[in-house]
Amino acid sequence: MTIAYDKKTPHRFDVVGSFLRPAALRRARADFEAGTISRSELTAVEDDAIRDLVAKQKAAGLGVITDGEFRRATWHLDFMWGFAGIGHSKTETGLPFHGETAKIDDTYATGKIRLEGEHPFIEHFRFVQALEDENVVAKLTIPAPAQFLAQLVLPFNRAHTEEFYENDAQVEHDLVTGYEAFLKQAFDAGCRNIQFDDCSWGMLCDEKAEAFFGSDAEGLKRTQEQFLSVNNRVLDARPEGLTINTHVCRGNYHSTYASSGGYEAVASTFFAREHADAFFLEYDDERSGGFAPLAQIQPGTKVVLGLITTKSPELEDKEQVIARIREAATYVPLEDLCLSPQCGFASCEIGNKLTEDEQWAKVALVREIAEEVWG
Repeated sequence: MTIAYDKKTPHRFDVVGSFLRPAALRRARADFEAGTISRSELTAVEDDAIRDLVAKQKAAGLGVITDGEFRRATWHLDFMWGFAGIGHSKTETGLPFHGETAKIDDTYATGKIRLEGEHPFIEHFRFVQALEDENVVAKLTIPAPAQFLAQLVLPFNRAHTEEFYENDAQVEHDLVTGYEAFLKQAFDAGCRNIQFDDCSWGMLCDEKAEAFFGSDAEGLKRTQEQFLSVNNRVLDARPEGLTINTHVCRGNYHSTYASSGGYEAVASTFFAREHADAFFLEYDDERSGGFAPLAQIQPGTKVVLGLITTKSPELEDKEQVIARIREAATYVPLEDLCLSPQCGFASCEIGNKLTEDEQWAKVALVREIAEEVWG
């Protein structure tokens, strides 16, 4: 039994988008950093690795293909670096994750934020799109506007931003303008499926949210409205015919996490009022809470249940996963549900703690369960 695919995402059997970097690619990126190979030599290695990855995605039966984020250091920062007014440098402290520090570049405002010329991700997309066939469609993953805004206005970075902006409204204006320009570039290049990745809502669910945002309970309510507004302003301005889904994460670095907490804290804002076409939601362990908040999602909106973890090589029990899908279907109709891993396999170059074979076994399990549940 097989699943019928179409060109609109999400699909019953889906993935978030990033994959483990193969050894040859990791070596090439290290060599480029060391100055022993050129940019063109690195690009050639990236090209070969992406062609191989797409072939494996097709062989796995996926109807959606990505470049695995193989040209990026991280899932979100490289996108930000494509804008004028954003700088970055090697971190001295990193970001605190559970049991490990995420050593990713410090990224901050260096001027007014704007998109000058074509964003590098557009050419990245064209490469993947050329590998489409009648059975698959290419998807482009980028950080949500709220994620970009959080990078600029959270306490650890706010001082940089205030050198160039008098208030958050000015930051939001420039971000919305920049995203509108990017989405037009992507659409004109032929992209019809974009995924917003967004950790900001996961942070708002955490019991330490007030500390994360340097705020109190009332301030967090205002932050939710701020994040909802910047996301919806971009979603509402998208070109007609462009599908945009959103993925919520609680951190995914080397099999560690950054935040915890069920969706109750954001359901009435994010679930009920964001204008995305579908929600990819982390639900792989108890840190994500129960399914009751799904009742807040607008009727007809697709929900992709991230019930298979990318943080561990251990395969989930198929019957237990099916039981959880049935439980979720008491809040969202089964026909509006889909299945995927909870996040990517390598949100950063370091990747999660499993092998490529174990990665593909996870993907195969998602397909097996989706075919059994939905046929």
